Amino acid sequence: MVSFVNGNGLRVGYVIKLKGDLYRVMTAEHRTPGKGKASMQAKLRKLKDGTQTEIKFRSDESVERAEMEQVDMEYLYEDPAGFCFMNCETYEQIFMDDKMLGDGKKYLLPNTRVIVEFCDDAAIGVSFPEMVELKVVDTEPGLKGATASGSGKPATLETGLVVTVPQFIKIGEAVRVSTTSGEYLERVKS
Repeated sequence: MVSFVNGNGLRVGYVIKLKGDLYRVMTAEHRTPGKGKASMQAKLRKLKDGTQTEIKFRSDESVERAEMEQVDMEYLYEDPAGFCFMNCETYEQIFMDDKMLGDGKKYLLPNTRVIVEFCDDAAIGVSFPEMVELKVVDTEPGLKGATASGSGKPATLETGLVVTVPQFIKIGEAVRVSTTSGEYLERVKS
């Protein structure tokens, strides 16, 4: 089943088909000029290669919205074929490459549950949990007398992600990190 939205109906996160390619809407800004008709200025990212483009859609223009299937999957491992994910219901496995995961691979540990988006039986994107727990593998010792609200210090986490943490965080401790902002949220109580 094919669904269409008008130009003003575009929203951030939608996946649309344009000239045979799939694009994710990164930004969508409604513009009403002094003269003429309203339009939607959208920044799109091509799912195949990650290139970005800006397009203006007229309010009366029809845009094909891609039908998405969301599947609960678990990350298993990385090897030369890519990142392996397993369907939690059918146990079927698929591989994804670096480009498809982008910076999200810095939040992946084995057994992490994610939502994988499929379009026409092909994986096109991954939705990560809001936050993940990762162990600190390297950071400087805390400064004496530093308060929790004071300046932070860089910490390298077990996936290679580097975040700024409070001075009291030590090597071996687990921290919660936001997958949307990439920032430290809190120390995990043991």
